[in-house]
Amino acid sequence: MNKKKESKPNYKSYVKIFWALFSFSVLSVFAIFLLVNMGAFGKLPTFEELESPEKNFATEIISSDGVTLGKYYKENRTPVKFQDLPQNLVTALIATEDERFYEHSGIDFYSLARAIAKLGRDGGGSTITQQLAKQLFTENYGTRNIVKRVGQKLKEWVIAVKLEKQYTKNEIITMYLNKYDFLYNAIGIRSASRIYFNKEPKELTLEESAILVGMAKNPSLYNPRRFPTNAKNRRATVFGQLERNGLITVKEKDSLNDLPIKIDYTPEGHSDGYATYFREYLRDYLKKWIKQNPKPDGSYYNIYRDGLKIFVTLDSKMQAYAEQAVTEHMSNLQRIFFKEQKRNPTAPFYDIDKSQVEAILFRAIRTSDRYKTLKEKGLSKKEILINFKEKRKMEVFDWKKGSKDTVMSPYDSIKYYKSFLRSGLLAVEPQTGHIKAWVGGINHKYFKYDHVKQGKRQVGSTFKPFVYASAINQFRISPCEKYPNTPFTIPKGKYDLLEDWTPKNAGDEYGGELTLKQALAKSINVITARMIDRVGPETVVQLAKKSGITSNIPPYPSIALGTIDASLYDMVGAYAMFANKGFRVNQTMVMRIEDKNGSVLQRFVPQSEEVMSEEAAYAVLDLLKGVTMEGSGVRLRGKWGKYPENVATGYPYQFTNPIAGKTGTTQNQSDGWFMGVVPNLAVGVWTGGEERSTHFAGITYGQGASMSLPTWALFMKKCYADESLNISQEDFEQPEDFGIAIDCNSSVDEDGESSLIETNPDF
Repeated sequence: MNKKKESKPNYKSYVKIFWALFSFSVLSVFAIFLLVNMGAFGKLPTFEELESPEKNFATEIISSDGVTLGKYYKENRTPVKFQDLPQNLVTALIATEDERFYEHSGIDFYSLARAIAKLGRDGGGSTITQQLAKQLFTENYGTRNIVKRVGQKLKEWVIAVKLEKQYTKNEIITMYLNKYDFLYNAIGIRSASRIYFNKEPKELTLEESAILVGMAKNPSLYNPRRFPTNAKNRRATVFGQLERNGLITVKEKDSLNDLPIKIDYTPEGHSDGYATYFREYLRDYLKKWIKQNPKPDGSYYNIYRDGLKIFVTLDSKMQAYAEQAVTEHMSNLQRIFFKEQKRNPTAPFYDIDKSQVEAILFRAIRTSDRYKTLKEKGLSKKEILINFKEKRKMEVFDWKKGSKDTVMSPYDSIKYYKSFLRSGLLAVEPQTGHIKAWVGGINHKYFKYDHVKQGKRQVGSTFKPFVYASAINQFRISPCEKYPNTPFTIPKGKYDLLEDWTPKNAGDEYGGELTLKQALAKSINVITARMIDRVGPETVVQLAKKSGITSNIPPYPSIALGTIDASLYDMVGAYAMFANKGFRVNQTMVMRIEDKNGSVLQRFVPQSEEVMSEEAAYAVLDLLKGVTMEGSGVRLRGKWGKYPENVATGYPYQFTNPIAGKTGTTQNQSDGWFMGVVPNLAVGVWTGGEERSTHFAGITYGQGASMSLPTWALFMKKCYADESLNISQEDFEQPEDFGIAIDCNSSVDEDGESSLIETNPDF
């Protein structure tokens, strides 16, 4: 019986099918990537874009001692180079996010296969290069739109391969860390290390680097500020990956896991950090500079995107000391002011009635953003007023806490803010004109107005030195020359006066003769009037203008008593002229500007002009030294027991070095000034209310010696304690062949205090 032959499988057909499917798959993949490359799934970056993918670089403001004071940005990102990254950060990132980073060419097929097989339970398959591609060039469609999500992933693969061809592995790591958004305006590793740990990236410890690497999975969920427990758990994962890859031992991993989460949160918003008022003024300055200095192609620089480096004259330590001094004194002075206002029926205003108070508050309402918004919505004035008087939750400024949550109406909040005294401080190096510290107010977040450059207030007796300087410069008058301390009148008609001008001394104190040094120390008005009559108002105006005071100064005798308004910026610059031997050097705040590549775009050299002779300038300094030895500035010296100790912290100051200074107090104590000069630093302080009717009721707290001198003293104490600043404690250099008599043998109490200070407060 014949058996049928068993049929054998046709392997050739299977092989053909296999190769057909394989070829089809390869061709399909090739076709898909070709379509991606042709832009079928969306536009791909050009060669030029791959060549320069980073576009939004913050402009950085760098102090004279190399500290970043702040930034202007669309994205708060300042790039760092690979050599500026700590090795522990790089190894932690690779171990956690892309173990085979140095082995693949943009796509890790092993990780990709694992992710597909396990449906992403053990992590995704994206390499660091793919993540960078996504950050730089692809949109995030989330997980709902599957088609677009697949297209996005394909684009990431293509771009990742292109990036690998274009850049080295180290450059890709650097770009990734420079681009990543760590939240809280911390875009890029440098901003993140500064904001979360208050240090440069190279200073990061392994545990700090692990926190930042852990945030790469989800910066919100694993944020150490918001969710410290989550951050610690994620940090443990990073340590686990380091141990898994043999980069740390099990023992080291366990020790690191036991460490608590520690951050030093230092925000970098536009109202955060140091020199906030200075940075705002500098922003406007740079906008003008940009218009005058276009790029070679004719386009303009963008301070929010072009990564400029602005090297400024401010010293970071002096700026910090200045802000600390303002805070220390003003918080205490405000406490005293609030206490006084409890007895004031029109608080925080004096010298005006209730209708005038209402007028001030309504004027503030009309200039507020809330009013403008409500008006744009079509509300009537009556409806707007009702809205302003409705109570609501809000955050307001508070000296103790910085801010506090409360419930009040917008109307009451306006009155509340009107109750705060304001202050400004400016420090200038006389020889260079370099601005070393700039404090425009008590808190930039809540009080935007800059009292260094914007504010112009009545200067009071701080203007008197320019009257004496005019006389000394013109006639070589000795500071020891005596004049009668008796009533003095300039008749009408002279200097186009419409009526007789007869100034009065404070307290109507007259009698005897006083030297010019004594007269300025005691701020004697009648002798100052004699001086301006001798030289003529026009001469004083000319000298003040040449000294740098830009305000309108009418040529009338009354300017001798400081009736003009001027900015703190101008006054400090003018006083600096005396310390610079009669030469006025224009204040400078920028030393140079560089582009993001370090090329210098411009260097800034201040201009100087001779205002008065060196001899006359030295004689004026000698006059001003008398103010701090036996005048209203004497509280800088020795013990001080006559005034309440709670006027300011830090009593007694006990300065022993020569200080040329002058206090100033205007009518009704609306403005308090102190100008103080040492050989290599001129510092001015102004204090007062936003409204001139906001002031102390009496002279005890309302004079410049109480309102502003303490801030100056606190600032200088801090500067002298820091020997690295080299602030001079020497006397001013006397000119050779000095021929003006200055030794008047003034009589001073043993404690260095004048017996006239109580009866002749400074006006």
